[in-house]
Amino acid sequence: MNVFTDAKVSDAARRRGLYDGSIYTYSPSPSALALCQFARTLIEEAFRPLDPMRLHETMPATECARILGELKPKFIHHPHSKECIQGMLSELECDPEKTYFDVPRMRTAYPGDYLNSGIAYAFHPHRDTWYSAPFCQINWWMPILDVSPDNCMAFHPGYWDRPVKNSSAGYNYHRWNQESRFNAAQFVKGDTRVQPKPEEAIELDPQIRVISNVGGVFLFSAAQLHSTVPNTSGRPRYSIDFRTVHLDDVLGRNGAHNVDSACTGTTMADYLRATDFAHLPADALALYQDGSEVEYAVPAAAR
Repeated sequence: MNVFTDAKVSDAARRRGLYDGSIYTYSPSPSALALCQFARTLIEEAFRPLDPMRLHETMPATECARILGELKPKFIHHPHSKECIQGMLSELECDPEKTYFDVPRMRTAYPGDYLNSGIAYAFHPHRDTWYSAPFCQINWWMPILDVSPDNCMAFHPGYWDRPVKNSSAGYNYHRWNQESRFNAAQFVKGDTRVQPKPEEAIELDPQIRVISNVGGVFLFSAAQLHSTVPNTSGRPRYSIDFRTVHLDDVLGRNGAHNVDSACTGTTMADYLRATDFAHLPADALALYQDGSEVEYAVPAAAR
């Protein structure tokens, strides 16, 4: 696995490298810094008068979950968040007419066993492709506040082309949206929602932990096995991630190889074009749909 820093390559070359298992890191750009500052402002406002980096010392986990249940959707769906993503894509020379993104997520990882389920789920080793993501999906990740090796995320490169026995065959994205997506904040002590997991012991080492400055972003394939590092830092981690697909790769069925994913459904309907937030064309969606998007359709009023 190669890790590139501020690589001077075209987006097409970068995508090919990502599909082959490489990771690309980039220094903070103006739009990335603006997105982080916006997220930080929302966090500080939501938890005021407490310090967001120390709230776990005094705030009950149930109250933190309640606040996050309002804070995270506010960030996700705010127009300014999308505008910042548009800027980031332009700054990294993605073609805005052919690049589609999903809305940015705010993630939190608190120290120890403080609120590590539900709205602040601590992810076990997994591939996003176990969760119905397409193999041309590219993940973008960056810290809102400073991170360290003991509160970040880890890649497990030994599994790039090595299958993992897992439960993805029982996962359907559309069923998840219908039954489990909207009640995350209620899971404080534990998370009983069915999610794809390894069904064998994972060798966590060797592992790679990429440490970025605030606003520094790194890109990786949805097929990379990665996990939340147990937070032993004593400080919360606040981060942002979002995903992109390129229309040419969607239509050409290009992307990383499938070594072990067996889920159904697709996240393709979530992506928005960088120019005008239009969804992928119907012919592109049809290539990835299997009928379950109709069977498990979420009523418009519940979205």
